[in-house]
Amino acid sequence: MDVLDQLLAGTRAQDGVFNLTILDLPWSVEIRDEAPLALATLVRGSGWLARDGLEPLRLEQGDVAIITGPAPYVVSDRLGTAPQLRIHPGGICEPLPGAPVDYSARLGVRTYGSRKSGAVMIASGTYQIGGDVSRRLLTALPPVLVVPAAEIAGSVMEMIVDEIQRDAPGQQSVLDRWLDLALITTLRAWFARPDSHAPGWYQAQTDPIAGAALRLLHEDPAYPWSVSELADRVGVSRASLARRFTAVVGEAPMSYLTGWRITLAADQLRATRDTVETIARRVGYANAFALSVAFKRVRGITPTEHRRVA
Repeated sequence: MDVLDQLLAGTRAQDGVFNLTILDLPWSVEIRDEAPLALATLVRGSGWLARDGLEPLRLEQGDVAIITGPAPYVVSDRLGTAPQLRIHPGGICEPLPGAPVDYSARLGVRTYGSRKSGAVMIASGTYQIGGDVSRRLLTALPPVLVVPAAEIAGSVMEMIVDEIQRDAPGQQSVLDRWLDLALITTLRAWFARPDSHAPGWYQAQTDPIAGAALRLLHEDPAYPWSVSELADRVGVSRASLARRFTAVVGEAPMSYLTGWRITLAADQLRATRDTVETIARRVGYANAFALSVAFKRVRGITPTEHRRVA
């Protein structure tokens, strides 16, 4: 089981919101979509991505930015250029004071700006994410990251442009799958970078000891694992496994397993009406009481309380 695959499986676009913005110099767009996860790229042109409290990042043509959290951000030709358009939740585009009158024009399906041949073209898409498995991925990412076009396999976001402007049966599903592909290829490229500070669970996947143990835990989290059996399956001593796993992943094998089981249980408590007893056995606990004790220790609330506030 590829750990990234498993985390991405819970991070799928559904009813994603897309915008294609085409502008002339000087240009600036303020994006207030309030999405927990968004992607943006300059299909044409170059500029800057700025967010309060963070160092601005340069965007060259074809680079892909991933933005986490609901805080607004600005994409512009130069730092300090006043925004001419504001993107609200749901893809609603608002022309701002001082913008050319024709910036209020809608150029086509999901497309706004001045004219189709404008100097810059910005494509963006947003995810609405729920669930603890998805949040486990989000917490591994910085608030903003940019991956150069040369490091991404194929011009995925550029290919989305034609689809954004199309209005055909099933178009939302097509766009959602394109957005998934863009996210996966960008994240894979980002985690492969030496300066990405990739989380331990990602780095472990190429380690012959920690990676093998991690895959076993993800393939069957409900199995009554012990460090001894895990070490036997991997083919190393108990001490070697514990030492290597902790060094690469950042926590001991059984601690990691507990956290993963609680994450799976938390999602099932929200997504199903199954009893706590059923969920407990499904994720590796003997009964509801055992899950409740572990859940309370890790999350500070009981499974029932978690379900109630979900």
